[in-house]
Amino acid sequence: MLLVEQDDLASHTSSASTKLIHGGLRYLEYYEFRLVREALMERERLLKIAPHIIWPMRFVLPHSKMLRPAWLLRTGLFLYDHLCPNMTLPRTKALNLRTAPAGKPLRSEYVRGFEYSDGWVQDSRLVVLNAMDAVRVGADIRTRTRLVKAVRAPQGWTATIENTETGEQSTVYAKAVVNAAGPWVAELLQDRLNVPSRNRVRLVKGSHIVVPRVFEGSQAYIFQNPDKRIVFAIPYEQDFTLIGTTDVPWEQDPSHVEISPDEVTYLCESVNRYFTKTVRPDDVVWTYAGVRPLYDDNSGNASAVTRDYVLDVDATAAPILSVFGGKITTFRKLAEHAVEKLAPHLPVLRKPGWTDGTPLPGGEFAPKDFEAQLRRFRGYAPHLSERSSWRLMRNYGLRAYEIATPDPEGMGRNFGDTLSAREVDYLIDNEWARTAEDILWRRSRLGLFVSDADRADLQTYVEGRLQGGVVSIPDPSLVTRQNVA
Repeated sequence: MLLVEQDDLASHTSSASTKLIHGGLRYLEYYEFRLVREALMERERLLKIAPHIIWPMRFVLPHSKMLRPAWLLRTGLFLYDHLCPNMTLPRTKALNLRTAPAGKPLRSEYVRGFEYSDGWVQDSRLVVLNAMDAVRVGADIRTRTRLVKAVRAPQGWTATIENTETGEQSTVYAKAVVNAAGPWVAELLQDRLNVPSRNRVRLVKGSHIVVPRVFEGSQAYIFQNPDKRIVFAIPYEQDFTLIGTTDVPWEQDPSHVEISPDEVTYLCESVNRYFTKTVRPDDVVWTYAGVRPLYDDNSGNASAVTRDYVLDVDATAAPILSVFGGKITTFRKLAEHAVEKLAPHLPVLRKPGWTDGTPLPGGEFAPKDFEAQLRRFRGYAPHLSERSSWRLMRNYGLRAYEIATPDPEGMGRNFGDTLSAREVDYLIDNEWARTAEDILWRRSRLGLFVSDADRADLQTYVEGRLQGGVVSIPDPSLVTRQNVA
């Protein structure tokens, strides 16, 4: 299998989510019961196979008398707890917000509410770990490589691909093509593959803001708005609060997406209806926006467009499967369904599924054992600060031992905050990092803490590493393979 990614891994939509592994409570209003059930079941699986980058979180839902009635919220949460037959997370409970600690940050008019469970994910790291896992079973991952065109024949495809850094082009051959291009899925079919399709995507921009921490505690909040949309306020990178998201129709280039001033105002006003501490646009320290490639179900409201996915297989000649829609929580199940769809055309795929029980790299421990693993890691590298140890274990799980050294000298120079040369080298050698931005904003979120001077030094160091010789990647022999399934 060959994967070509025109930019870095998770450069676009996959790093611009609200970073939740959740069933989608609000989708129940649109009767998306199958999608919610599948997502809740996947939540359980993902918590087990990636306990370092995915962990449980409690969400507080204050009741507003002006919006959905309390009985409706209670009914929805009851369904949410019971659609998943193997749920292991704590179930919903009612809260008196005047006495519960979670009610302390909220305005006095909110008297009652509910608390339920969902999951948090470090989204861009989830992408990288899946790529690493794919390499483990024989995949060839080529970042900064785009598909120029592909010519179809009855028995296979001939594709021209291009290294976007060097401009060098090469030809590869495949028995089948999977078009998982996200916002570009329709464009790829029409312009580069010359394959007609009856399905379309609807692009919807979602934007987020990050502000200094608004509230204490590990809980998150889900707020209802007068327009019936919901906005989350979530603890983020220990010192911040993440607020999002918006739903804005998008018809421009999905490569260049930014939050608008109106969206910043909307998100601030959304949380200011609930928190006693006011959030202003001037408080925003970082923003990000991404385009969701939703399956176009002809819904009139961007918020009501289905988050379900459609897999379209065209087997009139060599097969091609295109992915329309989807959400991060169901990525694994989507891939499993995609393999099932292609199996009749590719006998090599007729093997039992294994991804539901195999840990992603670094996640080879039980979810309940994270704190024990963290203590063990701190004993191995006692010179690391508590924050640094926590971050390395959360980002890399047991792979943190490949980064940390028992003595501080082995970590090399520091590039600001807790980023060491040892970690940078690991990311270059094992995770396809090629720029300071790859490291600071996708392999980590240290861009929130690192100065411009440290960022420039990091870029110089990375360039020196790459120019100083061949940078190893997982199983380098795979890079030369030209015949792919």
